[in-house]
Amino acid sequence: MSILGWIILGLIAGFIASRIVNDAGAGLVLDIILGIVGAVVGGFIFNMLGGAGITGFNLYSLIVAIIGAIIVLWLYHAISGARRV
Repeated sequence: MSILGWIILGLIAGFIASRIVNDAGAGLVLDIILGIVGAVVGGFIFNMLGGAGITGFNLYSLIVAIIGAIIVLWLYHAISGARRV
C-alpha cells in the first residue's frame, strides 16, 4: 500500500476511533498519526492472534485499523490523563 493509502486509511480509522472513544476528534494531524499507529498495532495484534493484518485498502483493513486505533487512543488518554493528576 502506498504512503497516500496509509495516510487516508489512518485518517479514516483515527477519525472513527476518536469518535468512538471520546465523541470528538483529536485534530486532523493527531487523528492521522494515531490512526496509522493504530493500523500498525491492529495489524500486529491480528497477526499474533493468527489472523491477517492490514491487507490493503479494503473494509477488513479499515476494521483492523479502527480496532488498533481504539487501543492506541485508550492508551493515549490513559497516559495523558495520568499526567494531569
